Amino acid sequence: MYRRVAIVTDSTACLPAQLTDRLGIEVVQIQVRIGDHTDDESRIPVPDLVSAMRANVPVATIPPDPNAFFWTYNELAAQGVRSIVSVHVSSRQSATVEAAREAAAKVRVPVHVIDTHTCGMSIGYAVQAAAKVAEAGGNVEKVLATAQARFDRSTELIYVDTLEYLRRGGRIGAAAALVGGVLSMKPLLTMADGQITPLDKVIGADRALNRMIDIAIKRAGTDTVDVAVEHFDAEEKASRLLRTLRRKVPNVRQFMVTQVSSAIGAHVGPGALGITVSPV
Repeated sequence: MYRRVAIVTDSTACLPAQLTDRLGIEVVQIQVRIGDHTDDESRIPVPDLVSAMRANVPVATIPPDPNAFFWTYNELAAQGVRSIVSVHVSSRQSATVEAAREAAAKVRVPVHVIDTHTCGMSIGYAVQAAAKVAEAGGNVEKVLATAQARFDRSTELIYVDTLEYLRRGGRIGAAAALVGGVLSMKPLLTMADGQITPLDKVIGADRALNRMIDIAIKRAGTDTVDVAVEHFDAEEKASRLLRTLRRKVPNVRQFMVTQVSSAIGAHVGPGALGITVSPV
């Protein structure tokens, strides 16, 4: 079907390739540098990244070059789309939005670059919803409104084994106040105003994860929601979280478990888990 509006996002949206292919979503890759090797994050094997992090090899993330956005936008324009909606990770976490805007100024079709002020599947669910509206023939105003409504109402809950990786990467934000606490104290984090923010502190990993589940259940309420469990090198724990949420959240349209992008994993560290609650 011919689309008037095309959807672009970045790889921190954590969407499986088969889903982006099916919905016609273009994904521009953030890069990851391990030591002196840099590549698109989709080409960085997660076990390699985890091993490097645990061995204290320097790891960093690099936003896409504006040319990566330019050529993506240009190709879509050549296909005949009338407008492009480009949905991205918080500008307080990455310069990705800035790169997208720089490229958008050079393209002959209108490009609407959105700073979601969030990350992960809060972006992923917004992008999916926007793509479905575009696929059905919706105009750019409807596509924009759909994406905005989804990420505005979504909740990101984040558990990390340690704040050290966030500190190293400079993404710790307001959670910096928790650094240096008791080792058994496990922080629960969220996204607020575009940055990582403390939500709660719980003694012990199991209690922290139970607390995260309780908060997710409360945020979902009785609304119809999509729920994703995200992890970085913690698949077994993520599966257990998902099973619990399936039993306890009453009105879920879509459940998903996914490994976060390597660019997110590079900052949250091995063992990190997240829950996204996204009202439909």
